[in-house]
Amino acid sequence: MRALWAAVKELAIVLTIALVLSSLVRAFFFQAFYVPSASMEDTLQLQDRIVASKISKLFSPVERGEVVVFRDPGGWLPDNQGSANPLIRTLIFVGLLPSDEGKDLVKRVIAVGGDEVICCDSNGQITVNGYPLQEDYLKPETTTDQVSFEIVVPKDRYFMLGDNRPNSRDSRYHLQTAYGTIPKSHIVGKVPFRIWPFDRFARLTTPETFSKIPNNN
Repeated sequence: MRALWAAVKELAIVLTIALVLSSLVRAFFFQAFYVPSASMEDTLQLQDRIVASKISKLFSPVERGEVVVFRDPGGWLPDNQGSANPLIRTLIFVGLLPSDEGKDLVKRVIAVGGDEVICCDSNGQITVNGYPLQEDYLKPETTTDQVSFEIVVPKDRYFMLGDNRPNSRDSRYHLQTAYGTIPKSHIVGKVPFRIWPFDRFARLTTPETFSKIPNNN
């Protein structure tokens, strides 16, 4: 009986340590998320699983063209409390299940602080600092001119758009608040990988067109 009790105690200690480590990884390094909508198709499909790297933003700035997860700044998402199941909530908290709280969004960074963004030029393209983006990553047969605008992104903020423009309630629809931009403090992390389903596992890279944008002096 003592041997059994000792084994149970040892197992409990190991599980506790594992859960603590998992929680620390989720809090400071990586966190998994469900893709909550079709706004990033075809790059990300509804209910894909992605990983947000929290630590990467500490060592390199968020840059144009990167896909990021960010917290709802207010009014972008409907109220959604996620699953009420306490076991599921616990597994999400310790990082063993992707977050489903409905408080986070995933979009592509189109412009950063100081950039001038215009929609659209005579060819229907968004321009950043005068350069027309070649957006091969957009969902096929979609346009980006649902909303016309001309803004300069404030310092330490980001202008976000979905890859499925007709089905993305992004920065274009919140221009009345800081030109629809997201503050740096709301960035959860960069998305380096699409991890589920396995047949869609892929590394998300920055499209080449963003490297050609001149700085706005």
